[in-house]
Amino acid sequence: MTHTPPPSTHCGAIDLPCNPSRRQLLLVTAGVGGALAIGAAVPFVASLTPSERAMAAGAPVEVDIDKLAPGELMVVEWRGKPVWILHRTPEMLAALAKAEPNLADPDSTVQSQQPEYAHNPHRSLKPEYLVAVGICTHLGCSPSSAFEPGSPAMGADWPGGFLCPCHGSTFDFAGRVFKNKPAPTNLEVPPHKYLSDARLLIGADDSATA
Repeated sequence: MTHTPPPSTHCGAIDLPCNPSRRQLLLVTAGVGGALAIGAAVPFVASLTPSERAMAAGAPVEVDIDKLAPGELMVVEWRGKPVWILHRTPEMLAALAKAEPNLADPDSTVQSQQPEYAHNPHRSLKPEYLVAVGICTHLGCSPSSAFEPGSPAMGADWPGGFLCPCHGSTFDFAGRVFKNKPAPTNLEVPPHKYLSDARLLIGADDSATA
């Protein structure tokens, strides 16, 4: 059943509330066949490890990704920000190389946008999972998914990725920004680590500076 989330202070199709006083977890699924559509947003009931007060202070958030199917996007809140967890399909991973000639920073040279362990073409610990802050680096809008390659809305050469509806910045499946767009840098990759194959911790890692 389709559920329409409440109005958001973030602009964009994801509509994830950014008010830090509202602590919630949403599961947003997006099939690879839907251009500019993120699918139906449904409540995802989960018990988070930190208390509400600890979360507001920026404590790490533990997430169960066991049921996140390939092609689906989960959105969780950490430090008042929407964090995307995208289970990339083989086709999405193949699209990363296709996008590189058209990216502004394909090698992620702006070091502050990702931890060192995510300084690779897929910008993640595990190639099949993207973990990124879903906030455009231009003016803070929330991009929407534009997963369908070559969709009529995006153009025949579109490899698939994300579109910021506010000013038109586009990002690939690794959160890397395309050339000649308002966004100055790639999307931020937060600190994260895997507690198991099914459990992800956002906001902490095993580095000495974490």
